[in-house]
Amino acid sequence: MHCWYLLYHFSGEGYSAVVTSSNRTLHELLSLDSQLTPCRRLELLSQLELRPHSYQGFFLHRKKKMKFGKVEFCHFLQIIALFLCLSGMNQAELPKSRSKPYFQSGRPRTKRSWVWNQFFVLEEYMGTDPLYVGKLHSDVDKGDGSIKYILSGEGASSIFIIDENTGDIHATKRLDREEQAYYTLRAQALDRLTNKPVEPESEFVIKIQDINDNEPKFLDGPYTAGVPEMSPVGTSVVQVTATDADDPTYGNSARVVYSILQGQPYFSVEPKTGIIKTALPNMDREAKDQYLLVIQAKDMVGQNGGLSGTTSVTVTLTDVNDNPPRFPRRSYQYNVPESLPVASVVARIKAADADVGPNAEMEYKIVDGDGLGVFKISVDKDTQEGIITIQKELDFEAKTSYTLRIEAANKHVDSHFQSLGPFSDMTTVKIIVEDVDEPPVFTSRLYSMVVSEAAKVGTIIGTVAAHDPDVSNSPVRYSIDRNTDLERYFNIDANTGVITTAKSLDRETNAVHNITVLAMESQNPAQIGRGYVAITILDINDNAPEFAMEYETTVCENAQPGQVIQKISAVDKDDPPSGHQFYFSLTAEAANNHNFTLQDNKDNTASVLTRRNGFRRQEQSVFYLPIFIVDSGSPSLSSTNTLTIRVCDCDADGIAQTCNAEAYILPAGLSTGALIAILACVLTLLVLVLLIVTMRRRKKEPLIFDEERDIRENIVRYDDEGGGEEDTEAFDMAALRNLNIIRDTKTRRDVTPEIQFLSRPTFKSIPDNVIFREFIWERLKEADVDPCAPPYDSLQTYAFEGNGSVAESLSSLDSISSNSDQNYDYLSDWGPHFKRLADMYGTGPDSFYS
Repeated sequence: MHCWYLLYHFSGEGYSAVVTSSNRTLHELLSLDSQLTPCRRLELLSQLELRPHSYQGFFLHRKKKMKFGKVEFCHFLQIIALFLCLSGMNQAELPKSRSKPYFQSGRPRTKRSWVWNQFFVLEEYMGTDPLYVGKLHSDVDKGDGSIKYILSGEGASSIFIIDENTGDIHATKRLDREEQAYYTLRAQALDRLTNKPVEPESEFVIKIQDINDNEPKFLDGPYTAGVPEMSPVGTSVVQVTATDADDPTYGNSARVVYSILQGQPYFSVEPKTGIIKTALPNMDREAKDQYLLVIQAKDMVGQNGGLSGTTSVTVTLTDVNDNPPRFPRRSYQYNVPESLPVASVVARIKAADADVGPNAEMEYKIVDGDGLGVFKISVDKDTQEGIITIQKELDFEAKTSYTLRIEAANKHVDSHFQSLGPFSDMTTVKIIVEDVDEPPVFTSRLYSMVVSEAAKVGTIIGTVAAHDPDVSNSPVRYSIDRNTDLERYFNIDANTGVITTAKSLDRETNAVHNITVLAMESQNPAQIGRGYVAITILDINDNAPEFAMEYETTVCENAQPGQVIQKISAVDKDDPPSGHQFYFSLTAEAANNHNFTLQDNKDNTASVLTRRNGFRRQEQSVFYLPIFIVDSGSPSLSSTNTLTIRVCDCDADGIAQTCNAEAYILPAGLSTGALIAILACVLTLLVLVLLIVTMRRRKKEPLIFDEERDIRENIVRYDDEGGGEEDTEAFDMAALRNLNIIRDTKTRRDVTPEIQFLSRPTFKSIPDNVIFREFIWERLKEADVDPCAPPYDSLQTYAFEGNGSVAESLSSLDSISSNSDQNYDYLSDWGPHFKRLADMYGTGPDSFYS
């Protein structure tokens, strides 16, 4: 009968096991570490189970953690013992071939003599000696040292070493389960002498037993979250999650419990899920809008000795519409001037709302009052203010004050908070209109007037009227803005506003005059009103008709009698109401000519016809036909226009080819070659003339000396002298005698200048009376358009001396006006050669200035 024994080894809280077979009787050996408590020993034993494996033995391994009581554990041991005995009996009955020891390769394997499954070793071992893991043993080993054990695989020799004599396995380094949870190794028993295996290589696993050496960590922290204000208790805010690197399948090292360290009593956290919830009702954002929570995660199910980690959670209360709008005041009053333009802002009012964002958006409207049509209110989307603006012009004389009832309401109302009151409010706004000094107002914005262009100067065209709208009703004076009437065609009476003509009018020059009339208060000339007048000039028949264009009329030499050679029309600058009607005829002296006749087409056109044939250019090449044109005006006007008719040579289609009469003067025998020769001679002469002119210009010596010349050896001679007193072209002496003539820069005609100099600006001779008249006219224009000028007739004083002496200082000529006692009368005795000097400096009765 074969029995089996089990060899257990416990190390710390881990354990290792080897299951071997032998021919000896059943033997049990339990060796527990002295550090284990009785409860821990029972717990470890309750996690053991046996199961058969290939009919060769049993593996001892760890099953899922279960909690057994002492009674259950005793029953469990009894079942194990019974199961072992039954298994041993089954093994004893195996054939002998299966019980033979293992031999070298080549021989049939009868039975595997040793098997193991896995070892367990604690992580983070801090001892100085190597940590004992377990023992490998083969039943072939008789203890005589003939068998040696070798180890290979993960961590062999570097982390795990084996005693080749005893099979003891030790760990030489500190192990960390979080870095590697298990190691897979291979073991083999070899004959020490032959170094050949006595057992086949077998694989086993060393698992790292976890200890609680990692604290929980919040990988997604810190957290931010939001929850609506006024939320009920238990409203979920956010879920936090902590991760523990320890083994979650063993013990409580990775079982985390959440708690709140900061943030009470406003919030709470569920211990198992980490869900943060509100703990107080009616939390008001307007009182406090942000909270900082500190959440702790602790392993070992929160027991003492567990490791913990923390994170922060920032919770922001989001806004809800729980505050109705309220005006700070029940009434407002604003003063505005009556001159404020339409669409101007009168006032800004705002209803206070503690909410923010869309919950604070407002709507304003005028619900009552006497200013519904005069004012309107809108919303400034940026500030949520109500903006009151003017819709119609204000008039202090018509109404001095307005009262408005204005309502402000939230645009978005939350039905959950209707009980907090109406989400609207009312206020009263009183607007006081202030009186201002307004400019005069015309009775019409635009006056339309007509006047005939034949109207005489001083003819009354029409009248404008304006009044002071203020209570004082100051008198008004009128004037014309001369910027709109530069030619001063019109005048206006300053007191009555009657507009009259100041010049003769011409409709053909300007058919409509648009002028601006100014109305100024007598007491305050700065207040100016403006009225606009459109004066239309009515037409009279003052322009005679004339040809519509310059006609180029030709008649062919082969023309037949009665042939139309030209169709003419007329134009008239006048614009009669019924349109133009023109009448065409030949003048009395041309009516009986034998060459041409005129036919009136009665449609403002006429046709010129031939009366005969046989026109020849050699006899007469041009005919002049006077045509008499009369319009239909009252009184009618007429004009005589001459039509020039040229005689031309025409082709068979009647198209003129040439109208040159001189072509027939040339001899008939002159050929084309002769004409070409004549043209060639003319061109040759032109080229020769150009060459001669060019050569003459190049013969002139330059003013700059050549570099090769030595200027010390040359004499430059100039034969330039004045023309004498008879030379009237060299200098204009009249410029010295006439102060009204401003000299133009002139060059001498008898000498061609080599270098042209820049001359002074030229001025024209202007009589003194014209200068003064233009000066007074310009000042009058400036006074008319000056808004600061008084509206009544006033005296304007200007200091203007006219032109100064254009001769300026000319040496001794100033002696005429000086107090010199020198007498130049003797110059007249020197003869006619000194007559001019005697005229200039003499003091006799025949002198220049007498």
